[in-house]
Amino acid sequence: MRALWRQTRSFPPAVRLLMANQFAINLAFYMLMPYLAAHLSDGVGLAAWAVGLVLGVRNFSQQGMFLIGGTLADRLGHKTPIMAGCLLRTVGFALLGWVDNLPALIVASAATGFAGALFNPAVRAYLAAEAGERRVDAFAAFNVHYQAGMLLGPLVGLALLAVDFRLVCTSAAVIFAGLTVLQWRRLPARQDHTAHATRKEGVLTQWRTVAANRPFLLFAAAMIGSYVLTFQVYLALPLAAADALGTNATAATSGLFVVSAAVAVLGQLRLTGWAQKRRPQDQALVRGLAAMGLAFLPLALVPPGSSAAMLGSLIAAVVLLAAGSAVVYPFEMDTIVALSGNRLVATHYGLYNTISGLGITLGNLVTGALWDFAHRHHALWLTWTALTAIGLACAASVAALAHTGRLTSARAREPAPA
Repeated sequence: MRALWRQTRSFPPAVRLLMANQFAINLAFYMLMPYLAAHLSDGVGLAAWAVGLVLGVRNFSQQGMFLIGGTLADRLGHKTPIMAGCLLRTVGFALLGWVDNLPALIVASAATGFAGALFNPAVRAYLAAEAGERRVDAFAAFNVHYQAGMLLGPLVGLALLAVDFRLVCTSAAVIFAGLTVLQWRRLPARQDHTAHATRKEGVLTQWRTVAANRPFLLFAAAMIGSYVLTFQVYLALPLAAADALGTNATAATSGLFVVSAAVAVLGQLRLTGWAQKRRPQDQALVRGLAAMGLAFLPLALVPPGSSAAMLGSLIAAVVLLAAGSAVVYPFEMDTIVALSGNRLVATHYGLYNTISGLGITLGNLVTGALWDFAHRHHALWLTWTALTAIGLACAASVAALAHTGRLTSARAREPAPA
């Protein structure tokens, strides 16, 4: 923790505020969201399809609107979407705790999702601009704060849930209201140095510029599989734990989730430092993606019916998956900025997140179908082998992009921040 404190203190005040902001955002979000489905089902009495609709609306309004959020950040400046997103989530979280009819819950869920689409690209673009040449270090420290909020949020939410779900929602809303005021008072207004020209060009021209960035689109496509793998902490791994250990899937998800976040919190800075010492830095992405894929290989080798071996393999898979993700994340964020040419950075982040979100949706459908098929035929090794192949394919794709100069040439052409 001392290393994190020193690393955080070494950045400008705006960067430190963004890191604290992200910790609080995740703390409030994960206080509430893990328990929302149970509240809607048991507390409000919604049918399963209605619960799925409410949760799906939140996911769609965030993943589908990231491009809009990034576009607004590049046109209006980064501060405005960050504040607007926090204010909108204040309203959305408050509504989730105090309304009990489906239309109002859908509105609240949509507001909560769109809020994330507003502030996420803006925060990352702001952080990248303020960090300058220390982007990798900044994103590494940022991810520790991000993961720490994810780790503590469910624990705080569980304590508040012992009183009442409305207290959970109200507390989360208060945190976001406080963040809105804090950013209004303390976060300097910052704008992409090309924002004036961007506003004159128009939104469609802005989107065409990003869509014409072929190296960026190739990189985004190559990285889709990494998001599919990361999401297996919520899908395939809990299913395997429940199937092999006879435990509740929700409890298994919580345990795996805690292990994953703890690895990132404790190991992020060390792993980033290790990766930075090995040149070229593009290879850090390749190594991290390969590790994410290989995380699933031990599960394919577990003998059928061996609960102890399955438990050990599950823990090993989560640890290696989280470690690989920690290696990848700061270099991934840095590469997006480099590929953007330091122009329309938030729009690039927005489109990147939208592409990743669509990939997660499709990947989950395929993974779920493969799981059902493999489970029926007592061949779960098929699922784990396929996931390993996805990780190795991602690593090979990024290695090919680096080998052909699409990643390194972008860094060489990148202009200095204004």
